Amino acid sequence: MKKSLAMLLAGAMVVASLTACGSGKKETTAETTSDTTAESAESKTVSDGETYKIGVLQLTEHAALDAANEGFVAALDDSGISYEIDQQNAQNDQSACQTIAEKLVNDGDDLILAIATPAAQAVAGVTTEIPIVGTAITDFADSGLVESNDAPGENVTGSSDLTPIKAQISLLQKVLPEAKKVGVLYCSAESNSEIQLQMTKEACTAAGLDVEEFSVASSNEIQSVVESAVGKVDCLYTFTDNTIAAGMNTVTMVANENNLPVICGEQGMVEAGGLCTYSIDYYELGYIAGEMAVKILKGEAEPATMPIEYYPEEKCEFVGNEETAKLLGIDISGLE
Repeated sequence: MKKSLAMLLAGAMVVASLTACGSGKKETTAETTSDTTAESAESKTVSDGETYKIGVLQLTEHAALDAANEGFVAALDDSGISYEIDQQNAQNDQSACQTIAEKLVNDGDDLILAIATPAAQAVAGVTTEIPIVGTAITDFADSGLVESNDAPGENVTGSSDLTPIKAQISLLQKVLPEAKKVGVLYCSAESNSEIQLQMTKEACTAAGLDVEEFSVASSNEIQSVVESAVGKVDCLYTFTDNTIAAGMNTVTMVANENNLPVICGEQGMVEAGGLCTYSIDYYELGYIAGEMAVKILKGEAEPATMPIEYYPEEKCEFVGNEETAKLLGIDISGLE
């Protein structure tokens, strides 16, 4: 009887051991961040393969940057990779950019997307190891992010939103043939705006147009600065400046009330009340950045040897605001 009892106990132990081995499957979940600067954190997983951790630092909220973000995520989804993404927005606050950049690096992300120049500069200043893909950045090299746009050299690469400034100034002359003096509206705190300002001056000089600068240091100055331009210039031109783009409703509120046309740098600015532009597609720009990120994550390429990619100028499309044109009494038909 003792022998039989011992055999029964041994059998029970074997069954228990097998049951324990069968319950060892792990499930991967994503936690939503509680950081006050976080917008969201979500997980995209598949049944097999590695799950990558991706951090996103977006400078601020406006149509162009939001579209670039959406395009980036769409490229990740289309690639079929498994990933966990942490979306963070600095609300156009440089100190928040720095704080978020440090957080993403400390989290040990596999790759970080930086949307807009100040965001990329903040992240690049914190890590030289984690791959950084930037987008909505005019000139990576002039902004000190890479050694050269053709050969970045370190851990940063991405897609540029360099706009067709010459084409936009040419459009300005087509729409406003009587214009002689152009007011250029921009934020002096953005390095990419300084780059575009010089390009604008050159384009206007070549077109025989005089330029007067109207700069703001922050969004709080937009209304008063635009008001100061009324009566001094024939129109306003603003390129892809993030501060101005985020405050475009204020720009057009003042400008349109005073019959001052605004030629813009991209589609979102036109939709916010600007007159017209030849615009790049920021969704596609973000998608390009997403494709670059996938190659880096899969080990198919390294940022150091990935040239900066540009949105083809020939794909830029005319965008006009018919409501604004009607309000200003300007004909923009036939410009498509």
